[in-house]
Amino acid sequence: QLQLVESGGGLVQPGGSLRLYCTASGFTLDYYAIGWFRQAPGKEREGVLSISRSGSSTNHADSVKGRFTISRDNVKNTVYLQMNSLRPEDTAVYFCAAKSEDRRWYVPRLSPLEYEYWGQGTQVTVSS
Repeated sequence: QLQLVESGGGLVQPGGSLRLYCTASGFTLDYYAIGWFRQAPGKEREGVLSISRSGSSTNHADSVKGRFTISRDNVKNTVYLQMNSLRPEDTAVYFCAAKSEDRRWYVPRLSPLEYEYWGQGTQVTVSS
């Protein structure tokens, strides 16, 4: 069974950094483009960053530009979300999602509808 698992969340002070991990079991991430999403209480799920299968192309939301980066290591079957300069408004549950894709260079939009598989999420809380 295809499973995505997020990890690395926690409590961090404003201005701090966290690195989230998205790993897969039951399949290799090499065949999937990956997106990171987040959902705060009472809000809709929001796309944060996405990355192509090759890792050469990414897409990002304006709210995280210059602060968050996405990368992947297909050998380790892991996708990373590096979050710097965190703000209280970044507090949310963060999800990774996978989209099967033939084109290695294609980077999906940040729309939840494009993705087929989802993890259970990891909580990120930014607070002093």
